Amino acid sequence: MYHDVTGAVPEQDVTSRANRASVSEPDATRPLVLDLDGTLLRTDTLLESAVAALRDNPFVIFSMLLWLVQGRAVLKQRLAAIAMPDIATLPAEPRVVSLGRAAAAAGRPVVLATAATIEIAAAVAERFPFISRVMASNGRTNLKGGAKAEALAAAFPQGFDYAGDSAADLKVFAAAERIVAVRAPAGVIRRARALGKPVEVIGAERSAAAVWARALRLKQWAKNALVFAPIPLAGALFAPAAWESAALAFLGLGLVASATYLINDLFDLPNDRQHWSKRERPLASGALGIGQAVAGLPVLFGLGFAAAALAGPGALFVTALYVVATLAYSLKLKQVPIVDISMLAGLFTLRLLLGVVAIGAVISPWLFVFSFALFLSLSSAKRHTELTRAKVHGVALRGRGYQAADEPLLLGLGLAAVASSVLILILYLMAEGFRAGHYTAPAFLWCAPVIIFLWQMRIWLLSQRGSLDDDPVTFAIRDKPSLMLGAALVAAFLAAHLGGTLKWLL
Repeated sequence: MYHDVTGAVPEQDVTSRANRASVSEPDATRPLVLDLDGTLLRTDTLLESAVAALRDNPFVIFSMLLWLVQGRAVLKQRLAAIAMPDIATLPAEPRVVSLGRAAAAAGRPVVLATAATIEIAAAVAERFPFISRVMASNGRTNLKGGAKAEALAAAFPQGFDYAGDSAADLKVFAAAERIVAVRAPAGVIRRARALGKPVEVIGAERSAAAVWARALRLKQWAKNALVFAPIPLAGALFAPAAWESAALAFLGLGLVASATYLINDLFDLPNDRQHWSKRERPLASGALGIGQAVAGLPVLFGLGFAAAALAGPGALFVTALYVVATLAYSLKLKQVPIVDISMLAGLFTLRLLLGVVAIGAVISPWLFVFSFALFLSLSSAKRHTELTRAKVHGVALRGRGYQAADEPLLLGLGLAAVASSVLILILYLMAEGFRAGHYTAPAFLWCAPVIIFLWQMRIWLLSQRGSLDDDPVTFAIRDKPSLMLGAALVAAFLAAHLGGTLKWLL
């Protein structure tokens, strides 16, 4: 069950910002044993293999269930054979890396003891040259918990120090001389300390709430504010029932959208880990475990669809349609050039449609055509920015179908969409907007195409300069000129609604 690793490839320095955690005064000859999943690595290699296998072939889930019936050792062996994770990009725990390097520098044997397969463990040992020996699972034995404790006690009768992270490691902690608890739950740390042995705790760097907030992309919920846009357009600005229905639709859409973000991040892990900014996302960085994300999906979908159902059957249907379209985009269509940005524009338009059906409004088709053109411009800016930044960083845009030579095409398409959106809005105002009975001072509506043109051109100017964030909408909610233009647009609509009334009162 063990394997000695030689000829290791040096690991890139991942400790520049790490705390040099160590067990106080360890025996200079006692081996330091490191667990792999959740300890040396901030992820679970079995789940990484499972996600990789499902990414290649979703129907492999049926084979996985059959292998699991035969035992976890068989499941791990079969998955490693068909979907070996990219070991070089898996997120490491820098403080444990520091611990291992310090032990090796002091002349102590550093052992990797893991329930992962020997193939995965050997690949990890090649990445981390301070590891001198590997003990891992094979097709018959799952080296975990009691089995690991027995194997280590037999291999090192003189004693060993052990770094682990979960309740499964408690039996190993009991057999060890010294304990390092790595990002372990409070209950595990409490039980480890009760063993009466020296315990070093390497805690999480961020609170669980902060990690989940980033993983669910709560900032992206700002996009869902489109659900409220039909209220003033339908003349229901002072209708409490409309606001209530729209709020329920907003909540439902936000929850299911967060679930789809998790699915997208799960299937995009290899690309995100090689991206200059996306590698800091909770799943890509290992701050949030794959198992935690999977467990959260049914909760998010259940609550989201429940809130949408309260907004009405129409809202429930559009929310379900949004989920289907988003998953189609995340799993396949985002890799197809032009189709991907068209899908993004369509998803924004679905948000608008959700608001319409939630409040039961009758909205002009002009609105949806305008929406598609507007968000086609912003989606093109998103891809244009990614291509520009990829060129700056000297890397390819992984996981997308674009090449560096496509940048002028996206620029042209985006600017054409800017002009189209402004023209469509002007035509709507002339054909229907000024005739709508709920506008008491419709002349103020002329401000809308001017403001929208200025905002879109600001986005494109920054994108062309390479100074725009990856997502124009996320950028806009913290960009002062964008916020000022947004406030001016709201003021124009309020003036169009109330200007005539105020003039009559005065």
